[in-house]
Amino acid sequence: MNCIDCGSKTKKNGKDGNGYQRLMCKSCGKTFTDKPKLQGSNLPADKVLLIVNLLVEGNSVRSTERITGVHRDTILSVLELVGKRCMEIEKKHIRNLNVGHIQADEIWAFVGMKQKTKNRKEIKSSRLGDAYTFVAIDQHSKLIAAWHLGKRTEQDTLVFLEKLYAVTKDSDRYQMSTDAFKGYDHTVNEVLGTITDYAQLIKLYGVPNPKETRYSPAECIGIKKRAVHGDPDMDKVCTSHIERQNLTMRMSMRRLTRLTNGFSKKWENLRYALALQFAYYNFCRIHKTLRCTPAMEAGITKTVWELKDILGFSL
Repeated sequence: MNCIDCGSKTKKNGKDGNGYQRLMCKSCGKTFTDKPKLQGSNLPADKVLLIVNLLVEGNSVRSTERITGVHRDTILSVLELVGKRCMEIEKKHIRNLNVGHIQADEIWAFVGMKQKTKNRKEIKSSRLGDAYTFVAIDQHSKLIAAWHLGKRTEQDTLVFLEKLYAVTKDSDRYQMSTDAFKGYDHTVNEVLGTITDYAQLIKLYGVPNPKETRYSPAECIGIKKRAVHGDPDMDKVCTSHIERQNLTMRMSMRRLTRLTNGFSKKWENLRYALALQFAYYNFCRIHKTLRCTPAMEAGITKTVWELKDILGFSL
C-alpha cells in the first residue's frame, strides 16, 4: 500500500490497539492505519456503518450525532458520499428490467420551509418549499424501478417517466397504474405509449370532518377506474402497493416524518437520503412478503446485500 500523502512505498510498523496493521511511509515518515474506509471519508468503516444504519432506520441527523459521537456536519458529509455511491449502484444494476405492472405515485415533503411560508416571504429559489418524490414500483418484485425528486409539475413528471422508460424500454409491454394527477395524462402516452397499457385509479372522497381537517383526509367513499391509453386490464388497476411504499418511506426516513423539525434543510441532502433509502430497500432489506430482497426477486442479484457492499468495503 502506498502513502496516503505522498504516494511513496510504505513498510509495516506494528499494529494499533484494535489489531489493524500500522504502516509507515519510507519517504515522508508519516504513519497511518490500514483500516477499511469509505472513499472520501477519514472515519473508520465501523463508524460509517453505524451512521448509515441509523439513517436508514429513521434516525435524524442530530440523533445520529448523539449516538455515534460524530459531528452532524461529518454525518452529512458521509450521507453525501454514500448517496452518490447509491446513485451509481442504481445506474449500474437497475436497467433492462422486465416488469409486469408498474404503479407510480408522488409523496410530499418540503425543504427549508413549507410552500406557504416561501410564498409569503416571496422567495424565488426552486430548491425550497414543496418537494415531491415520484416513485415507480414493480407490483410483482416490489422493486423501486425509478424515482425522481422535483416539483409536482408536468415537467418533472416527464423527467420521472423518462427515467422509468430508460430502465424498462427492453421490457415486454406492461400495465401501468397511477392516481388521477393531471401531470400523467399526456406524459405517460408521450414517453411510455409504445410499451404500456395505462389506467388511472381515481379515489372519491366525502365531506371532510371539520374537527380533523388538518391531518386526517376525508373518508374515501369509493373509487372509479379510467383507461387512458392502450388496453389495460381494468380488474388489475391498483395503487395499493405504491401507497404502502409511501408508508415505508415515511417510517424509514426522518426527513419525511410529519410534525417534526427533522425535515431537510437542503435539497441535495434530501436527494442523497432518498438514494440511500432506495438502494437499501432494493438490495439489502428483506421484504417480508417475498422473503428476499426486491433486487433478488427481480433477478438483479442472487444474494442479500449488506450495507458494507453498498459502501464498497469489507470489514
